[in-house]
Amino acid sequence: MTVRQATEADVDRAVDTLTRALIDYPMTRACLDPDGYVERLTQYHRLFISGIGLPHGRVWVTDDVSAVAIWFPPDMSPDVFAPHAAAFQEIAGSRAALTAEYAQAIGLFHPRDPVWLLALAAVNPDHQRQGLGHAVISPGLATADAAHSPAFVETQDPENVGFYESLGFTVIAELELPHRGPTHYSMYRAAR
Repeated sequence: MTVRQATEADVDRAVDTLTRALIDYPMTRACLDPDGYVERLTQYHRLFISGIGLPHGRVWVTDDVSAVAIWFPPDMSPDVFAPHAAAFQEIAGSRAALTAEYAQAIGLFHPRDPVWLLALAAVNPDHQRQGLGHAVISPGLATADAAHSPAFVETQDPENVGFYESLGFTVIAELELPHRGPTHYSMYRAAR
């Protein structure tokens, strides 16, 4: 199995992998309008990869793009999201205000010091439990370690917590999101 940095040619397959793997992810189920949900989720992943991940972060994929990990470096400006704010709001649809409320709540637990952020990771359901998630996340961890930088990840799926702990992350905050939202976990991995 080969893990490599993604290119524009990988976008369609990466979007498909993310959408298939995260179709029932608690946070997107809560934050995206249920009307046209799958189309909205697909648009979200396409915008996230093409508009932010590839031009400003680092995206690693397996050679067949059955696993994807999107990392944001410590020096990435939050301003890179501004040109896409209206598109993200449109994708959220009737849940845009709730999405903004959740973003504000979980933002309280973001590290104040620069970190490598694992923004999104997924493995195609047909290829899960084969070590691909670990393989595709590892280059980002190695990059953080080489820079003596901590790493950070957030999840709203309790089943992910043990997986991230196996990679050296520790839960630093747990929050029940309002309006019957999912439980949010902020996880930190110290610099090595």
